[in-house]
Amino acid sequence: MNVLRLCAAPLAALTLLASASAFARDPSEKITVLQDEMLKNVPGQKALMVEVDYKPGQSSIAHKHEGSTMAYVLSGEITSQVKGQPEKTYKPGEFWYEPAGSEHLVSKNASATQPAKLLVFMVLAPDQKVLIPLEH
Repeated sequence: MNVLRLCAAPLAALTLLASASAFARDPSEKITVLQDEMLKNVPGQKALMVEVDYKPGQSSIAHKHEGSTMAYVLSGEITSQVKGQPEKTYKPGEFWYEPAGSEHLVSKNASATQPAKLLVFMVLAPDQKVLIPLEH
């Protein structure tokens, strides 16, 4: 079972990287899976933690997540807007929450000259999509 678990985590990471990168405006958007674990106390749900590195001026496409999402700015400044809320620029140590299914309209590095880094934590079912592009 340990061998299966060791193989499953890298496969899940590759799947996430392939799907998230395919939807990025900038093909160099860097997403690193830090943890992908089934929750023993919440059957049928997993916790996913990723780090998103934004180059200066870089942004993600408008999207939504099927799972509940929490984001924490590690460095730089990130401008974010969830539908129904005003656009806001977050600094290191600041964070926001997106209920499952929320439309994330803006997610970008607020600086044209400095990189930014975001830590994202999600709770979702293993068969739910991490990122769904919004059609406009």
